[in-house]
Amino acid sequence: MHEADRLTLARLPSGVEVATRIHRYGPDDGPHVYVQAAQHGREVNGTAVCRRLHDRLLERDLHGQVTVVPVVDPLTFDRVSYTTPAAIDGVNANMNRVWPGSDDGTLHERMAARLWEDASVADVVVDLHTGSPDVLTHVVYMAGHEDSRRLANAFGSDLLLAEMAGDEAPPAWERRGFDGKFRVAAAREEIPAITPELRYNKQIVESAVETGVEGVLNVLRARDVLPGPAPDHRPAIAHDHAGMVSATDSGLFRPAGNLELGDRIERGTPLGTVYDPTTYETCQTPTAPHDGVLYALTREATVTVGDRLASVAIVDESG
Repeated sequence: MHEADRLTLARLPSGVEVATRIHRYGPDDGPHVYVQAAQHGREVNGTAVCRRLHDRLLERDLHGQVTVVPVVDPLTFDRVSYTTPAAIDGVNANMNRVWPGSDDGTLHERMAARLWEDASVADVVVDLHTGSPDVLTHVVYMAGHEDSRRLANAFGSDLLLAEMAGDEAPPAWERRGFDGKFRVAAAREEIPAITPELRYNKQIVESAVETGVEGVLNVLRARDVLPGPAPDHRPAIAHDHAGMVSATDSGLFRPAGNLELGDRIERGTPLGTVYDPTTYETCQTPTAPHDGVLYALTREATVTVGDRLASVAIVDESG
């Protein structure tokens, strides 16, 4: 069983509709899993996951409902961008800061409110994102929300990041409006919610797409929408937003050649060198701020002060 409906999310000043497609698979009784992708328009591998998932779901007998929205934000998708221009939504340029939205709010708030009608009645939600090629595939969930942790574990990545929220979060949480993330809004309503961060953006990469498809299928098995057990996976569990290393000066960054994403490294491990391209002088020799898992290491040479060079997640050995 499959239905696809055109869904109007909002209207532009000219009266042109901002619309997307919502797909529904399986019977409307039993467990209900909601999957969405492309809140940020350049993160196309999540949308490619939805397309391939469509083929897989049509071939199988489902014991519950799967709702899929492959393009959540058509405005950023058409612009291959992370946010919208100020002329479209100058208050909330990033859609992933406004959930659960508002029927009488800004454009993004109205779009979120319409989608929330479907997401909020699901038993679990999966918000597919993709990072750069320089980020290890991982799944983020709200720290302390055990149902979300179990859902993240079922997805099947090698690294889970527990994101602190609210008063327990670092100062950037409030400053960057993280309380309005889709995953956070769902968890606060006691809906288990995860954000898989696949690798690569702006290009469809086979390995990233297949990782996403298998992860969503694992979630469906774990929720008994599909038959069969989810793999017994034991990923590393770490704390998010704890170990970002930023450039303290501008220049060219040469990462350490002996490091690979996923490496367990110790505090003080050299991460590379930032140097002045005109004088050849070393500007910065960044090191790991603590023991942990290296899950991001930029390969883009030109960096500006404040850019992320690397991220090292603190592993929760008890988890």
